[in-house]
Amino acid sequence: MIFPYIPNTKQDEEKMLEALGIDSIDRLFDDIPDSIKLGRRLNINCPHSETEAAKKIKSIANKNLSTDELVCFRGAGAYDHSIPSVVHHLISRSEFYTAYTPYQPEISQGTLQAIFEYQTMIANLTGLEVSNASMYDGASATAEAAMLAAANQKGDTIVISETVHPDTREVVKTYMRFYGVKVVEVPSKDGVTDMTALKEIVSANTVGVIIQTPNFFGNIEDCTDAVEIAHENKALFIMNVDPISLGMLKTPGEYGADLAVGEGQVMGNNLNYGGPYLGFMAASNKQMRKLPGRIVGQTLDLDGKRAFTLTLQAREQHIRRDKATSNICSNQALNALAATVYLGALGKAGLYEVAEQSAKKAYYAHNALIKTGKFRAVYNQPFFREFVLETDMDVDRLNAALAEKGFLGGYNLRKAYPSDKNRVLFCVTEKRTIEEIDCLVKAMEEISW
Repeated sequence: MIFPYIPNTKQDEEKMLEALGIDSIDRLFDDIPDSIKLGRRLNINCPHSETEAAKKIKSIANKNLSTDELVCFRGAGAYDHSIPSVVHHLISRSEFYTAYTPYQPEISQGTLQAIFEYQTMIANLTGLEVSNASMYDGASATAEAAMLAAANQKGDTIVISETVHPDTREVVKTYMRFYGVKVVEVPSKDGVTDMTALKEIVSANTVGVIIQTPNFFGNIEDCTDAVEIAHENKALFIMNVDPISLGMLKTPGEYGADLAVGEGQVMGNNLNYGGPYLGFMAASNKQMRKLPGRIVGQTLDLDGKRAFTLTLQAREQHIRRDKATSNICSNQALNALAATVYLGALGKAGLYEVAEQSAKKAYYAHNALIKTGKFRAVYNQPFFREFVLETDMDVDRLNAALAEKGFLGGYNLRKAYPSDKNRVLFCVTEKRTIEEIDCLVKAMEEISW
C-alpha cells in the first residue's frame, strides 16, 4: 500500500534499507516479540479528504456530549470540582498558552514568576520547604519520588500500600522495573494500610515507603506510625496526597514526610477525559537538591530588582548524567498556572470551604444511600469525598440504569480489586448540590431487578 502523505519514495526506502544492511522494514522491529505483534494491518478506513476527516472526528467527539450532561458521582482519581471563571480567563492569555519552556530568563520573567508562585503555594499547602515546577501527572510524580529514594538511599526495595491508586502502583512498578528496584505491596485492613504488616515488611533494604491519603477508597490514613517505621529503617517516607484535602487535613510536613506528591487536576483543571493533568512534588530541605525536573528561584538583577531564573536543576541536561536524579525534561507549566490561579482565587478560607463541603456532602450521600436499603457500609473509617458501599446489584448494570436517569454512577471496584464484587466507589465534591444527591437517592430507589 502506498501512503501519499509519506514523502519517501520506494527508491528512497530501498536506499535506506541498504544503508542499514537489512532487507525489509519489518527487520527494524526484530526486538519486539512476535507474540505481541498484531500480525496484520490496522483495521482502518481508506484515506479521507480534509472535509471528510473533520466530519468524522466531529462525529466521534459528539459522543462525549451525552456524558458531559450526566451529573457526576464518580471520582477514582479524577474529580469534578468547580472552577472559578478567572482561571480560564487568565490561562487563556496568549502570553501563557503559547509560551515555551522558559530557558531564557531575561525574556520569560512572567512565566518564571508564575511558576515560582506555584512552587510557593505547593510548599505552603504540603507544609514542606520546597516544590519543583510540576511533574507530568500524579502517578509519574509518585514514581519519580520512588526513583529519588532508590537513587539516594541504601537498599533495593520500595514498599507501597495496596490502598494507593491502582494505576499509580502500576506506574511505580514500571519505573522501578527498569531501575532494578523491587516493589512490595502492603495489604490493607478495613480499608487502610495494615500497620502490622507494614512493620513486618519494611526493613534495612527499604529505600522508600509510599502511602496515599485520602487513599483510593476515599479513607483517611493516619500516617504517624508509618513515618516512624520508615525512618527507623532509614527509608524515605513518601505521601501521595490530595491537595484539596490539605485544606482541612494534617499536612505531609506535619507528619514529618520527606516527600509529598499527588495529582493536581483538582486545582482548577478540567477533567478533559483524562488529561492533560499535572503532578506536584514537594520535599524537605534535605531532599531539595535531589528533586527531579526544574525549580524556579528568586534573585536580584543587576539593578537590584526582583528577578526569577531556573535553578537547582538535577536533570541530565544540566549536570553530569550519572549525577542526574531523573531524565524528566519538562513540566506542566500551563496546568500549574491553572492551579496557581485557582489557589490564589480561593485562598486559605476558600480551599477549606471546598474541602469541608466535599466532606459533608459525601457523608450526607453515604448515609442517604444506605437508608435506601440497597447499600451497606464496607469500611469503618473516616473518609473525605469518596466512600465504598456494597450492594446486591451488579454495579455495571446499576451504572447503566443510572446513566439513563442522567447520572454518572460510582466506580466499579471489581475492575481494580477483583475480590471486591458488587462494591462501588462513590464520589461527592462541593459541586454537587443536596438536590442532586437527593435525586440520585430517588433514582436508586426506583431501580430494581
